[in-house]
Amino acid sequence: MKEALSIETERMDDIPLLITHMQRMKLAELLDKHMPTHGHRKGLSVGELSVVWLVHILSQADHRMNRVQKWATSRLETLWGCGVDALCAQDLTDDRLADVLRLLSQDVHWHVFEQELMGQLVRIYDLQAQCVRIDTTTASSYTDVSEQGLLQLGHSKDHRPDLPQLKLVLASLDPLGMPLATEVISGEHADDPVYLPIIARVRDGLQKKGLLYVGDCKMAALQTRASIQMQGEYYLCPLSAIQAPPAQVSQEVEAQQSQGARLIQVERMDSEGKNTCIAQGYETVQTVTAQVDGQSQTWQERRLLVQSMASTHSAQASLQERLQKAQQALQELTARRQGKTRLAERVEVEEAIKDVLTRFRVEGLLDVQIQEHVQERLVRAYRGRLSGVRRVVTFTVSSQREEKSIEKAMSQLGWRVYATNYLDEHLTLEQAVEAYRDEYLVERNFSRLKGHPLSLAPLYVQRDDHRIGLVRLLTLALRVLTLLEGVVRQRLGEQKEDLAGLFAGNPKRRTAQPTAERLLEAFREVTLTVVSAPGFAQRYVTPLSSLQQQILTLLGISPAVYLRLVDE
Repeated sequence: MKEALSIETERMDDIPLLITHMQRMKLAELLDKHMPTHGHRKGLSVGELSVVWLVHILSQADHRMNRVQKWATSRLETLWGCGVDALCAQDLTDDRLADVLRLLSQDVHWHVFEQELMGQLVRIYDLQAQCVRIDTTTASSYTDVSEQGLLQLGHSKDHRPDLPQLKLVLASLDPLGMPLATEVISGEHADDPVYLPIIARVRDGLQKKGLLYVGDCKMAALQTRASIQMQGEYYLCPLSAIQAPPAQVSQEVEAQQSQGARLIQVERMDSEGKNTCIAQGYETVQTVTAQVDGQSQTWQERRLLVQSMASTHSAQASLQERLQKAQQALQELTARRQGKTRLAERVEVEEAIKDVLTRFRVEGLLDVQIQEHVQERLVRAYRGRLSGVRRVVTFTVSSQREEKSIEKAMSQLGWRVYATNYLDEHLTLEQAVEAYRDEYLVERNFSRLKGHPLSLAPLYVQRDDHRIGLVRLLTLALRVLTLLEGVVRQRLGEQKEDLAGLFAGNPKRRTAQPTAERLLEAFREVTLTVVSAPGFAQRYVTPLSSLQQQILTLLGISPAVYLRLVDE
């Protein structure tokens, strides 16, 4: 009698790569160390369970709890072979996963864990901690606002002020963009007070002073700058329009020009290999004084007057468009149209002209002339009304461009003031411009968190502690992505090599800056096939392509993480 064969196939994809990468980060060990659990807990530890869930999130781009168990059950052989040999389906129930979120939401334990994690990752991957970027974002949810709850109405960065939201603060390390410290607060909080606490946590976690902190204009609050200065740290941030009004900036630029100050140009090589000016500016130094904890703090602050070429060209085009629209609107003020009330008094015409100039923001740039036309017409006597002369007054409005004023206004567009306490020899104006322009690194993190592949929104959890825990879990996934991407890019740069085969439909296209998403996608369709019969079992793994082997080598991971699941 012939024995029946059983053939089962599992999708391995990027699972061995991700688990090995997280083992190197020691995520499971640190989570188990800092997240206290009940003494009678059975099954996978919090750290191991978190790693399995993170693999699901990164591999499937889905954080929903009710999808994890089914996904893992169809990949048990792979997960067991990657070191999670104690895993069973009962470990991945919704209540077990919700317990992970509850533990991650505990501030005291999370902060200690995060501080040790950031220091460990910097040591393991030999990262140079010199510049840290801090920014905030919001995540909205279709739910009701509850008093003292996490989701509150506030200034929405998603342009949905009608939805309650939570706020996420992220401190990321240059140049990887790897998150160092995170904070989740309710959505009505202002941005200004969040910078100093997260800076203190980064300082304690890295055990290093003298870092440069880069932020937006909300970090430029005087108390924030003074506190950073007092701690022996450095800051770089643009001043807001309240701290540096446009009129004041224009005066400072004119003063620098009249004094013959050196105009510093910032150049960057374009795609054709030519140096192109991307910005230019002047430097000034001011003495700043502020009170910090009852003590007076005085220091020298560099003010960088910077004009972005791209911003200037855009603003100039906008001004030309506004001038054209304003002239057209002025011409139509006195045009006769059906149903339109004509302006009969000169005062009315002058008020209308003023409204047009204000609406299009072109005051002082157009010379507007009002011409008054008077017509006298004889009116015949009719039914007891005496004959007479009727006087009709009409107006014509014309405008001319004030070219000198327009030229001056054009030259004043695109200027912005940046403040820093970094010494000139350590951070030149050119370096400061480049440093701030790399702000896209933290914005890219937010894009990953709120879109593909981490998909924070929409939130599929209902409790505030689960929401906080989920955000923190996704920031761990973000660390995995940024480190994986950073290591590959660094090795490619050291070896002066490119990767080909990452782009669907264009296999010959090469890149030295691959994204983590494309690197992981390269492992799709790697399968494990188990052929078994009573007393017999054999495993087969899809042979790794040259691209997949190259990616593993760049990550410092042996192809054995896949081959070890094959029976010899």
